[in-house]
Amino acid sequence: MDSQTSTSGYRDRNSTADRALTILEMFGEAKFSVSAVEVAAALSVARSTAYRYLESLVSRGFLEESPAGGFRLGLRILELARVARQGYGLSEVALPRMRSLCDRFGQTVLLTRRAGTSVVCLEREAPSGQLLRISYERGSQLPLTAGASALVLLAWLEDAQALALFEAIERPRFTERTLSTPEDLLARLHEIRADGFAMTHAEVDPDALGIAAPIFAPDGEVAAGLSVVALGSRVNTEERQEIVAAVREAAEHISHTLRIAAG
Repeated sequence: MDSQTSTSGYRDRNSTADRALTILEMFGEAKFSVSAVEVAAALSVARSTAYRYLESLVSRGFLEESPAGGFRLGLRILELARVARQGYGLSEVALPRMRSLCDRFGQTVLLTRRAGTSVVCLEREAPSGQLLRISYERGSQLPLTAGASALVLLAWLEDAQALALFEAIERPRFTERTLSTPEDLLARLHEIRADGFAMTHAEVDPDALGIAAPIFAPDGEVAAGLSVVALGSRVNTEERQEIVAAVREAAEHISHTLRIAAG
């Protein structure tokens, strides 16, 4: 086979793949079936050619004939969707966003989750040469009632549940800014819930700045917290606001992806 024929065949294969994908992209929440006429118009081909593409997709299980006429998505699509959802666990979805935040701001990024009366660090992304003197490793436990990474996990609980957790644990006073009374805790949680994010400074370690936003599970409950941890003395007011916006956007994206993956 000469190079011209080989190149032409490669283009033809790509063209066929592109057209098959175009057909699949015609489906949506408001469109459960397509007709050969619609496919022919979308691809700018004759109806007989559209039928050949449709029949090929039917033979592979990606489409099937609809009882109401036309063609609908087939069982192979459902199988692929199931496989895709299995790869969309919390860490898998969060890590690319965490790396992006870490690269953008040059700060440590944490993914935390509450486990009973503990807060566990699920994932951590840190830049090389990190100046922060705090070490959060995967699997390590964080204080439940101090620091943005933990407080953002409590803020969407009912007051009674948050207070019960507060009273069930020892509450060491890490710094003079550490929350120490139920009244202070509730006031802070209400503030966080109203703002949509948590920002703390020197509540766990001197000069440690934490900025966190909630990640919501498909059922509406807070599944995890996404946070950036930095040295407060090295982050000015303008950059703090940039981090707040970026963390909230990343947390919202992760929440949205989890909802889609859950079907």
